[in-house]
Amino acid sequence: MIVVVMVAVLLPLGLYSYWRTLKETHELLDGRLAQSARTLDVLIQRASIDALHKPEEGLLVVPILERKAEEQLMHGRTYETEVGYQVFDMHRRLRLTTANFAQLPLPAAPESGFKNYYFDGFGWRVFTLVDDAGGVLIRMGERDDSRRDITHAMWLDLGLPTLLGLPLLALLVGWAVKRGLLPLQRLTEALGSRAPGSRQPIKLERAPQELQPVVGALNAQLERLEDALERERRFSADVAHELRTPLASTMIHLDNALSTQILPDTKVALSSAQSGLARLARRIEQLLALARLEAGVAAGQRHEIDLVSVAMNVIDELAPLLGESGVEFAFIEHDESLKVLGYEAALAALLRNLIENAMHHVPSGGQVQLSMSRTVKATVIDVIDNGPGIPAERRASVFARFHREASSSGDGYGLGLSIVQRAAELHGASIELLDSPLGKGLRVRVTMPVTETTST
Repeated sequence: MIVVVMVAVLLPLGLYSYWRTLKETHELLDGRLAQSARTLDVLIQRASIDALHKPEEGLLVVPILERKAEEQLMHGRTYETEVGYQVFDMHRRLRLTTANFAQLPLPAAPESGFKNYYFDGFGWRVFTLVDDAGGVLIRMGERDDSRRDITHAMWLDLGLPTLLGLPLLALLVGWAVKRGLLPLQRLTEALGSRAPGSRQPIKLERAPQELQPVVGALNAQLERLEDALERERRFSADVAHELRTPLASTMIHLDNALSTQILPDTKVALSSAQSGLARLARRIEQLLALARLEAGVAAGQRHEIDLVSVAMNVIDELAPLLGESGVEFAFIEHDESLKVLGYEAALAALLRNLIENAMHHVPSGGQVQLSMSRTVKATVIDVIDNGPGIPAERRASVFARFHREASSSGDGYGLGLSIVQRAAELHGASIELLDSPLGKGLRVRVTMPVTETTST
């Protein structure tokens, strides 16, 4: 933009300057012709050359070098052949002329002033001076190409520095702008390398004065953001503590009540209350897991994690639920160990909710499979079931919070896939809902890109 603006300003100014200079030069050269003619007139009058007024005297021709001889003598330049003059007497007879003007005829009614002629292969600018008092007529001329040489030299003097200077100026301006923006590049690198959750302020060495308020405001904003995240984390922990304790206490009291001798109707009611509290506890756990992920608890430093080990822990945790559901569960790992770079809590929540979600959509006697494998570029997690599946046109909506499919047979609250999606985002992973290879049902595929650390 800077270079374009400079071109837009300098180019018209240069053209205007060239036009003005050309105009002034032509006026100067015309003035020189007129002055030369008047000087010659004065010299003729002072010398009292009677021969100019005597008809019997012949024509006097002023010799000049031929053009080729002059070019050889002056190393390619011509001077004498580019100017010439004529002198006529009172009877309009040519009495004195330069050799190159000998063939220029006099007009029928010559008048004082400037006029353009073309003869002998060249254009000429001619000034005519009619001196009736002195009885002479003088014509003084100059070749047009001589004037063009002057204007071309002026064009080079005026235009060449601009034509050569603008590309150089563009390079220098580009270098200056790039150098001036280096602090912004350092700021970008500092933000990119900043560890999540860090409270260290960003510092730029030799930051320009214009950038210092930006860095200060950015540090203040990051500090406020970290304070807000810290409050979220504390809130999640407080809620977990405050809700889990009374729920656990109520569950214990219900177990004690069920173990005593009570009426059958009372026992049924207590069992229903126990199931309701169990569902409430599960929903609270899901809400807290989602809150922790949103608040960035898992957004700390990534670590190398054995995905197979995490999966085994999740399966052990869900073993009682798997046993009660009557679902046939299989874990297929292609490697004894799958190392990934990530957050263990988030990956555990991802696997737990994928398995639970599949179980809720599979009737008793159905199948659920967990498969893990690694390709050259990614680690792939597949959770496959043979339940009713989800039509292709409704698969995009299942990641919305509190969304439940009508085919779900469990007591979920529509948060499982939201938690899965958030955990996948933390790892830069993609989620696909595909058709199950078991004939019917759904395959949920999570693809995690392999980093240098995980690939080794």
